Amino acid sequence: EVDRDGDIGCCGYCLMFLSFILVVIFFPFSLCIAIKVVQEYERAVIFRLGRVVGGAKGPGLFFLWPCIDEMQKVDLRVLSYDVPPQEILTRDSVTVAVDAVVYYRIFDPIMSVCNVNDAFRSTQLLASTTLRNVLGTKAMSEVLSERESISQEMQHILDVSTDPWGMKVERVEIKDVRLPIQLQRAMAAEAEAAREARAKVVAAEGEQKASRALKEAADVIAESPAALQLRYLQTLNSISAEKNSTIIFPLPINMLSSIMKK
Repeated sequence: EVDRDGDIGCCGYCLMFLSFILVVIFFPFSLCIAIKVVQEYERAVIFRLGRVVGGAKGPGLFFLWPCIDEMQKVDLRVLSYDVPPQEILTRDSVTVAVDAVVYYRIFDPIMSVCNVNDAFRSTQLLASTTLRNVLGTKAMSEVLSERESISQEMQHILDVSTDPWGMKVERVEIKDVRLPIQLQRAMAAEAEAAREARAKVVAAEGEQKASRALKEAADVIAESPAALQLRYLQTLNSISAEKNSTIIFPLPINMLSSIMKK
């Protein structure tokens, strides 16, 4: 932890006095160096002789003692990092290329400056490594179907790991999962075969229902001989309406009944 209330000692006060003399001698030109501006979305971490002065400052104007004060600006806005495509070997030995987007921000400027050399770069490298480690434990089907759970798991791991750096990972989203061309063809062939199998099953079920309906219709017609004759006349009527050139040879229904009795 940083000692924010430490004493700078006698040498420190002497240097502050010399800095004050420089400001007075070169006034008002020294104000161009001594006065700094921090924007609304930024915070300033001020080091005086190597020690942090108070907490994070900002926004507004600040006076820095020349030669003894040093200021570092920290951006508090949410930043996005596009993780480059990673070649990952899944649990079932399938190579896939996955890329993601990470949204993060700094919540403690002093920790982000004092606890890590480059908080943004470190978070980006950790995001790439975490993406490979998490997806390496998943099967290909899980990578394709469980993107939301994988994103939440990655966000939790990154948030816990970057907390000592003063970073907050807001969101992690998997953008795209690219499969090898041979695997895409194999999956397309498998899906096509599955669709054909389902189509055959549906057609068989339709034939079964149609045969049952025909059996029930035959049972109803068998109960009344006049129903068969009426159906025969309706068929002749429909044929003559569709094709006028069709030659129809009427057959007495009595002959059919005699044949059916034999």
